[in-house]
Amino acid sequence: MKKKVLLTLLLVVSLFTLTGCIEEKEITDAERFKEEYESLNNVKRQKDGKKIRAITIPKDNPYQYITPAELINKLDNKDTFVVYFGFAECPWCRSILPILTEVASDLDVTTIYYVDIQDIRDTIELNESNEITTTKKATKDYYELLKKLDKVLEDYTIYDENGNEIDTNEKRIYAPNVISIVDGNVKELETGISDKQTDPYMELTEEIKADTYNKFKCVIKCVLENKDVCTSKKSC
Repeated sequence: MKKKVLLTLLLVVSLFTLTGCIEEKEITDAERFKEEYESLNNVKRQKDGKKIRAITIPKDNPYQYITPAELINKLDNKDTFVVYFGFAECPWCRSILPILTEVASDLDVTTIYYVDIQDIRDTIELNESNEITTTKKATKDYYELLKKLDKVLEDYTIYDENGNEIDTNEKRIYAPNVISIVDGNVKELETGISDKQTDPYMELTEEIKADTYNKFKCVIKCVLENKDVCTSKKSC
């Protein structure tokens, strides 16, 4: 009897030891990206109370997380690649992302680097004296990216109480921004947003989807073909 009890105890201990030794399956970047974006489907945004667009991201999506510092290294190493700047809650990002993913699949692009910019950028506002002031500092690497991507970035503009545009004398990485890099050279920036899309929450017509598809096709073909001169007309 004692032997049976002892054997049972040894078996239980062995099972616990074995279970402890089994490591949890490491989640891939593609799985992480899918979970990050799909987890917000139909959730109300705190900022405006609007329902976040529901999107579906395939398991084998091309998105690979990269830090600003790693991106800077790739630029310095003269690499060729496509990078997507955005964040999961961004309504404009969610409207174009499934189409960007579709284009990548159609063109057999297995990697699009992803930089989550939600918390790395600065915030510039007008204070009570109507003076431009930085209320939130960006990370050091973000400011370095502004320098390296300068030629394709848009100006960072803010507005006064009357709706007048004010230049901050700084560039801005907006969301979404998809940029093609060839041999470390910044070639083209595309938001993918169709001129026919006036609201990030609106239903996307087939015409809007086709427009967005062609915009991203140009950017990605630019990288695939290693264009020295890359403009929308020439890269398509």
